[in-house]
Amino acid sequence: MEEKELRVIISGGGTGGHIFPAVSIANAIKALRPDAKILFVGAQGRMEMQRVPAAGYDIEGLPIRGFLRPLWKLGNIGVAIDYLRSKRMAKKLLRQFDPQVAVGVGGYASSAALGAANALGIPTLLQEQNSYAGLANKTLAKKAAKICVAYEGMERFFPAEKLMLTGNPVRQQLLDTTLTREEAVKTFGLDPNKKTILLVGGSLGARTINESVLQHLDLVRQHTDVQFVWQTGKYYSAEIAERLKDGKPDNLVVTDFISDMGAAYKAADLVISRAGAGSISEFCLLGVPVILVPSPNVAEDHQTKNALALVNKDAALYVKDREADKLLLPMAIDTVQDAAKLKSLSENILKMALPDSADIIAKEVIKLAEQAH
Repeated sequence: MEEKELRVIISGGGTGGHIFPAVSIANAIKALRPDAKILFVGAQGRMEMQRVPAAGYDIEGLPIRGFLRPLWKLGNIGVAIDYLRSKRMAKKLLRQFDPQVAVGVGGYASSAALGAANALGIPTLLQEQNSYAGLANKTLAKKAAKICVAYEGMERFFPAEKLMLTGNPVRQQLLDTTLTREEAVKTFGLDPNKKTILLVGGSLGARTINESVLQHLDLVRQHTDVQFVWQTGKYYSAEIAERLKDGKPDNLVVTDFISDMGAAYKAADLVISRAGAGSISEFCLLGVPVILVPSPNVAEDHQTKNALALVNKDAALYVKDREADKLLLPMAIDTVQDAAKLKSLSENILKMALPDSADIIAKEVIKLAEQAH
């Protein structure tokens, strides 16, 4: 018997942390079922509207936005109207595309698209990246058929019988890098015999991490046996260039954006990063020793919860955002020179890795679609 054409909706976005897993799941579905038709549903004006077509997939945008805080703000009337409009548009889209299954990865658009799928009786699968569930997924969970999670203990938020511990899909090119550590270090024009600290604040940068470096330039200069690769983020690069005009330490490489993160992670003996769920999944799979600086500007302070899930297993170090300007650089320099500490961090974080996530989730998506007939 010939297989029915597989049609899948994938919805969510807003940040790279939602978009990378969504694209990874789509790629894994395509690898298993090359005939699959996949349509993304995103939020107009958000990052996914560029990133998804760049990855080779069609996307439709909804006029959905996040509610303003506090909730009684007048502007929320417009937000509510846009939400209802988005839900209507999503229903129409779903009727036209006629998917057998809808996948939600979190972010504004998924609440409208998966809400519409639930109303039309289309089975849904949720992928929750964080150790603390987001509001959209908590609401959608009641009607979801399957919920794929990256952390243990998620039955606090979701019905236990729907849960599946799959991990977060990560950017495949990070795992595919063939460079040796020595070659990777040389791509940054640095010395392979010295310890290397990589500082990343996400694609837009992180002010706290950047300020921690700027306030300790003398410490960087002093420690000539350690070298630094610093991704400032495009948003902050002009301001930082201005502040470094009076002299940049020779052991500090400054860049607004690193396109080959596979090489950057390979070069690093220690990474300093925000505690986004996607980044953490990458560190686990690569066994990267890391100091996490959770962003305080995220819903329900979920980055701190992500970080503590590792810290409690001695798989990472962490510094509170408000203490980072004083503590971060001194802690990083001490840690990178402590070979035993680096080894134990690497071994412990590797134990938390959940490989093949995209593949496992893709198989669940296909199974749900087949049961829908």
